[in-house]
Amino acid sequence: MPPTAAPAATLTSRSPVTGEVLAEYPTAGAAEVAQAVSAGRQAAAWWAQLSPKQRRDALLRWKRELVTGAEALAAVINAETGKPLGGAMLEIMLAVEHLDWAARNAHKTLRRRKVASGLLAANQLGLLEYVPLGVVGVIGPWNYPVYTPLGSISYALAAGNAVVFKPSEYTPGVGRWLAEAWARACPQPVLQTVVGDGATGAALASSDVDKVAFTGSAATARKVMAACAERLTPVVIEGGGKDALIVAADADIDAAATAAVFGGLGNAGQTCAGVERVYVEAPVYDRFLEAVKAKLPAVRPGDGPDAAYGPMTMPSQVDVVRRHVTDALERGAFAVAGGPESIRAPYIDPIVLAEVDEESVAMTEETFGPTLTVNKVRDLDEALQRANHSRYGLAGSIFTKDKQRGLALAQRLRTGAASINSVLGFAAIPALPFGGLGDSGFGRIHGADGLREFSRAKAVTWQRYRAPIDLMRFDPSPRAVRTALWLFRMRHGRGH
Repeated sequence: MPPTAAPAATLTSRSPVTGEVLAEYPTAGAAEVAQAVSAGRQAAAWWAQLSPKQRRDALLRWKRELVTGAEALAAVINAETGKPLGGAMLEIMLAVEHLDWAARNAHKTLRRRKVASGLLAANQLGLLEYVPLGVVGVIGPWNYPVYTPLGSISYALAAGNAVVFKPSEYTPGVGRWLAEAWARACPQPVLQTVVGDGATGAALASSDVDKVAFTGSAATARKVMAACAERLTPVVIEGGGKDALIVAADADIDAAATAAVFGGLGNAGQTCAGVERVYVEAPVYDRFLEAVKAKLPAVRPGDGPDAAYGPMTMPSQVDVVRRHVTDALERGAFAVAGGPESIRAPYIDPIVLAEVDEESVAMTEETFGPTLTVNKVRDLDEALQRANHSRYGLAGSIFTKDKQRGLALAQRLRTGAASINSVLGFAAIPALPFGGLGDSGFGRIHGADGLREFSRAKAVTWQRYRAPIDLMRFDPSPRAVRTALWLFRMRHGRGH
């Protein structure tokens, strides 16, 4: 992903609803990105030498800026993405919960601690500590322009790093707002925003940062990784998803239908961990479809205060949804609700398809639109097999009244997260890590794993006294060798 072309001089932000110009921003090229990383390097040195309490207090001041300015920030999200204000506020509230957790738990998670030394090194004190990486580059998405990037930014800052943030070209105002809020909370440029298109992101990936956190498509993730490979810069990737919801015969059907509709259509389906596929056991399949269909009249897109969700933020995604729906219908699926006529850019009315060919693109590729595919299965084993038959592995959901069955199915889901009797349940629990596998990426944000993701583990030993059996020399005594071998056989040669 080398920055072969210079970015445009300015980036124009437009409303996805009306197309009107919202603002214009100077774009950052390779030189400007390098300058930001250099400033971040100096700020990181200052930030890392602060006490854990001082960093926590600065992060909590930033949190207060987000809370007191939440309405203003929600208005920017609404303008740039078309997301209803209610959805924007929910996103901010979730992001603040994670920021608060990271600020308050970083020291406890990352502080130096003793580890067991073992028999051979009984004279050594073993210590494990986590140190900051330095400067972290964060490349954020447009669908959740606060919640998702703050999953990296908050934890990277709490771990003692500086951050250079490149927001999506569709949401530059949100990224600028977050950096300005930081500047009011802290005098040092520990968090900076660089605005631009793909060339700016390429410049950040190729810059002298110590780690890159990227959220976006698997195709772009591969380009980011290729750019980072030139410097052996580590990356954490959150890619897309094709998440499945499994409905057992004993499930609360109304609750499962409510969750499927919200998980599949919320934010216009533009949720990486949203519901795209639903597998229902045969005895309750028809009831489930009827329950879903009954809920759809109240779910309509628009830009008014009563809209359930907004437009497709990225215009090109409309064509992706159309292609997926058309392919599914041509392969024999039937429409429970909606169809190609539901696509009226920039809005898409709810589309629910049933009996969808498992090899259609609607089942194999990320649709990222307000659609649901619902298929009947013989039993839960078949449901699990189909759910796991995907190159993605981000999250999944299970509805059943049997706790043990639900936990067993969750364990067997090939995903980074699973929710039982809810969707996206993990998103609101800051202590839980989030991330996927396969084309959904690797590495983790959130929770203690998220703090460690932006830290470097460091081993330290302290020799407290001379070893009674000293083998760490060129001239060990014969007695020391004999004693060590005897202890070795006694400890490890007994077969248990």
